[in-house]
Amino acid sequence: MGKQFNALQPQHMDFIKQQKIFFVGTAASSGRVNISPKGGDSFRIINENQVIWQNLTGSGNETAAHIYHLSRMTLMFCAFEGNPLILRLYGEATAIHKADKQWQEYIDLFPLSVGTRQFYHLTIDMVQTSCGMSVPFFDYLDDRDQLTNWAEARGPEGIHDYWKNRNQHSIDNMETHIVKLAGIADESID
Repeated sequence: MGKQFNALQPQHMDFIKQQKIFFVGTAASSGRVNISPKGGDSFRIINENQVIWQNLTGSGNETAAHIYHLSRMTLMFCAFEGNPLILRLYGEATAIHKADKQWQEYIDLFPLSVGTRQFYHLTIDMVQTSCGMSVPFFDYLDDRDQLTNWAEARGPEGIHDYWKNRNQHSIDNMETHIVKLAGIADESID
């Protein structure tokens, strides 16, 4: 049933490209484990051992806090249609912010969004498949546009203010360093 690989195989890449949602799991050495669903056109395969995904501004910034402290990350894809399959990617993640020179290398791979907060580059050290026979069938209708509309209405300065006010600490009060790493002026917002 379950199999392990040291790199993505062609059939894994084909499966990933068909998925509309994936899940990100991270944890620091203490505190809560975080699992986040991600959707939209936000995931790219670079090669058999490297992937990158675009992280949009949201209510929390747990992944950033965790990766800053401990770079391990797990990504999970599962089939909600067709043959059952669960595919997990394990590895070491790096956050890429607007102030990083690698930002320009990846920004053009994704749809332009004022809400882009970071990219996460994952170097894969293990790929694991499992059966997924208990995952129910779901029909995909469409992507939601509320987050995009919210970010566009705020504009770049509004997004930066949001990062300053809402995205600098995890729920366990760990620093995300979003203001410093994104190259934003560290002014207090009242």
